[in-house]
Amino acid sequence: MAKLYFYYAAMNAGKSTVLLQSSYNYQERGMRTLMFAPTLDTRAGYGRIQSRIGLASDALPLRADDDLFAQIRAAQAEAPVACVFVDEAQFLSPAQVRQLTDVADQLNIPVLCYGLRTDFQAQLFPGSAELLALADDLIELKTICHCGRKATMNLRIAEDGSAVKEGAQVEIGGNDRYVAVCRRHFKSALNAR
Repeated sequence: MAKLYFYYAAMNAGKSTVLLQSSYNYQERGMRTLMFAPTLDTRAGYGRIQSRIGLASDALPLRADDDLFAQIRAAQAEAPVACVFVDEAQFLSPAQVRQLTDVADQLNIPVLCYGLRTDFQAQLFPGSAELLALADDLIELKTICHCGRKATMNLRIAEDGSAVKEGAQVEIGGNDRYVAVCRRHFKSALNAR
């Protein structure tokens, strides 16, 4: 029986690297995978997944209103799909997460989602909340804070390096806008004057 997996972590834990490596492992054995990248994040280009260490691959562009079950079922009808990969899964809608459960349950295709658990205010993203509720397996990928402790929080930073305390939940950016930190340093940064 196929499963829905949610690999979650703070920024810079290597989520996209692991996704690309896992998809490559399938492809190397002659198995077809589908990779999805949200159109909201165009840092690597439209319909493209890229890791910080330079690995990259084209992916299917994922829009907020896409019916993933219908799209994957149509692809499966053309040629067998061994596995589905979703990058930046925090941007999935709750309905899309439920569609991915149907991919695993009805089409018997494993689905591996990679994304952030929380935003810069320690609030769950809607897609992440649904994945935490419905995924068969939850796997935390780890990265470290500058103090050496496990980083679990995503601190949004201003140009001067200070913590951003308010704003829209979604602001696309990398190391220029976010720092992965432990909870202690997250709270300390937010409480700084």
